[in-house]
Amino acid sequence: MKSLTTSAHIEPDTRFRVSPFPDSANPFVSLRAEGEFIAVALIASLGTSEALRSLAAAATEAAAVLDAMTVDTPEVPA
Repeated sequence: MKSLTTSAHIEPDTRFRVSPFPDSANPFVSLRAEGEFIAVALIASLGTSEALRSLAAAATEAAAVLDAMTVDTPEVPA
């Protein structure tokens, strides 16, 4: 991975979009996460499909952890 460190909060209305760019000398896919004020694009070139699968697996794991936190966290009465 080439370096850039940034952060953005994923919100319930975050949109995700995949855009293929197959017709260039260096074909790639853009994976965008877009919110109201920010867009983050990951560029994946040929040979990086396993890295994308690892990203998808990590995102699935993170979602499961969030789900478990929701179940394990008792509601506090208002």
